[in-house]
Amino acid sequence: MDGTEGNAGQPGPAERSHRSSVSSVGARAADVLVYLADDTVVPLAVENLPSVNAHELHRAVREVLQLPDIALEAFALWLVSPLLEVQLKPKHQPYKLGRQWPDLLLRFTDAPDDDVATDEPSLQFRRNVFFPKRRELQIHDEEVLRLLYEEAKGNVLAARYPCDAEDCEALGALVCRVQLGPYQPGQPTACAVREKLDSFLPAHLCKRGHGLFAALRGRGAKAGPGEQGLLNAYCQVKEAIGSDSEHGASLSPHYRAYLLKSHELPFYGCAFFHGEVDKPAQGFLHRGGRKPVVVAISLEGVHVIDSREKHVLLGLRFQELSWDHTSSSEEESVLWLEFDGDNEGTPVNRLLKIYSKQAELMSGLIEYCIELNQTSEFAAPQETVSSPPSAAGPLPPSAQRPRLRREDSVVCSRLQHLSTIDYVEEGEQIKRVKPKRTTSFFSRQLSMGQGTYTVVQPTDSLEQGGSCRKSPGSFPGLVCVWKQSCAGFRTRWEGGHDREKGLGTQVPTLRN
Repeated sequence: MDGTEGNAGQPGPAERSHRSSVSSVGARAADVLVYLADDTVVPLAVENLPSVNAHELHRAVREVLQLPDIALEAFALWLVSPLLEVQLKPKHQPYKLGRQWPDLLLRFTDAPDDDVATDEPSLQFRRNVFFPKRRELQIHDEEVLRLLYEEAKGNVLAARYPCDAEDCEALGALVCRVQLGPYQPGQPTACAVREKLDSFLPAHLCKRGHGLFAALRGRGAKAGPGEQGLLNAYCQVKEAIGSDSEHGASLSPHYRAYLLKSHELPFYGCAFFHGEVDKPAQGFLHRGGRKPVVVAISLEGVHVIDSREKHVLLGLRFQELSWDHTSSSEEESVLWLEFDGDNEGTPVNRLLKIYSKQAELMSGLIEYCIELNQTSEFAAPQETVSSPPSAAGPLPPSAQRPRLRREDSVVCSRLQHLSTIDYVEEGEQIKRVKPKRTTSFFSRQLSMGQGTYTVVQPTDSLEQGGSCRKSPGSFPGLVCVWKQSCAGFRTRWEGGHDREKGLGTQVPTLRN
């Protein structure tokens, strides 16, 4: 789900979704338009549309596209607009949710009333957030691979998936191979790439000069860095893939190669949420303020991405964090993330405050992803025994794939750009450090498997327990902030799961 990011350059899927998915309504039948990742339309004639649920429409789309059974798990129906994106549960009724769309916008976004009044969602057939990446590599149907490829490509080109230049070039080279065929040395290939450069690379890598320099380039001047890097990578695709004679006209190997490369991005396949974080105090007056962020949540963890700069501010696996959310009528909704860090070499526990009307949705999605991961941990050994070694093809397992951790990579965390609350044992010795504690403030965390999250031990002067209370007078500035905020924190992973809010198997959670 992506909030109001569209106001500052919303990515492709939301940009082209401001249109109706119901083209005509009669007494009993309606033509429903379902949009695919490549912006093509699947028209469906549906009887009694108000009572049709997402599962029935999903099945109709699969029948029209003649997709195999794996598509039931790999894809889901989404309601998408420039202001909000919602993955539907099978039981949800898209027509009724479409009628309730203004209410959802008021509840989950900060959109102005005029935008709420004119916003209209479209129905899209997109990747299921809960579909594991390892399952993608076991898919052999070319049409399913193509749909996954098209969606990943759209997210890369729209900078929803922040990528380093060299990775954009490698991915763009595979797009060149799909659209232009095998690389052919010579000027025609270079011209073809140059004419469609924005189809292969994100916009920030397609910037060209103006005036005389642009004219010279058009007359055969040397290609820019992004363009030249793309051509070099395109040249290598043919060598890496080999002759196409073995596969005939099939593009499946190239789709699969694109997905495999995309899987190196830690936020691949995530759901997007909109929020804001505090900026570090800067300047003589120590002014801070806030910056807009996108919170990307997947089966692997949570990533906070700078909406404007398009780079990762914080990336955490579920084993590395605790979390909770607070919400009240008097204060802003907040998602709290707690993780390990250091302050000038001293180990600390850090708290990040994410302001968002979607905090409850993010908290519910984190919980459900953890539950799915715990379930898959028990199923994985049996699956390994029953599956043949070659089931996933020649591709290496995800555990062996290289991680994108170059120096200054856009996927590396930039904690210096965040304002966090730090806790240590000797808090009085460090400026900005807050009270000590014996356990995490947030008992919501991954309780199974080997995690890396640790707690800095306090002195005996701190009250015992997982609350936010402290010795009176030690840190007066924190009392007013935390007494109210932490009053609603509940234990989730000790003694069962808290299900009172109905958070579960969709992004975001909606009530019927």
